Amino acid sequence: MMIFTGALSAQTPSVIQNIRIPLWADLDAYPVMIGEEQSDDAGQYDYPIKSLKETAPFIIGGMVYGWEFYYTPSDKQRNVEEILEVTEIVSSDYVKDGIVYSSPWIEDGRFNCWCNFSRDASQIQNYYLWASIQNPIIQGKGYGSVTLGFEGLKAAANDALKNAVRAYYRNLIKNKPKAITGRVLIRDLPQIGIDSGRYVVNLDFFLECGKIIEYKIY
Repeated sequence: MMIFTGALSAQTPSVIQNIRIPLWADLDAYPVMIGEEQSDDAGQYDYPIKSLKETAPFIIGGMVYGWEFYYTPSDKQRNVEEILEVTEIVSSDYVKDGIVYSSPWIEDGRFNCWCNFSRDASQIQNYYLWASIQNPIIQGKGYGSVTLGFEGLKAAANDALKNAVRAYYRNLIKNKPKAITGRVLIRDLPQIGIDSGRYVVNLDFFLECGKIIEYKIY
């Protein structure tokens, strides 16, 4: 079964100004808590709440400031493995304190809540700058283990970015490069689901192309 949170739809000014995302953490990912006697609900949900408070800044930081990437395509002839390195352009700590968590609920073994963030004037301007430049839009789907909690979701998001970058450059570059660099901004609400014990994350980005590093020919 697959369940999705968020909708991939065209951005509107209100969404750009006020990000509102329903996020969740799977209670089954924290088996130590299941079946135990708890003194109160707050203690019972400490682990999923912690996961949500890691997930929300990560996703919202990618929407507000974006990520930088260094991608190495696989090359069997050169015995090179595929690697993607992702770093935050601006630390997610800068959005963390501005996130408001509201209306929590438990459903189908998951702890859910709404995550709200209002961009300030400079952050809104940053979005419009990305949108106004002729940056291509790329899309990707990625997977990560639910049992890893936040780390699994982060892996799925990075996998989505890798697949988006690979698909875009595959149509542009004839010879496989040594590496590709660039920056991306999540342009719309993420689509996050679960299927067969894996997170499924669909993301679309504005892509700021960086360098294409070719192999040296001797």
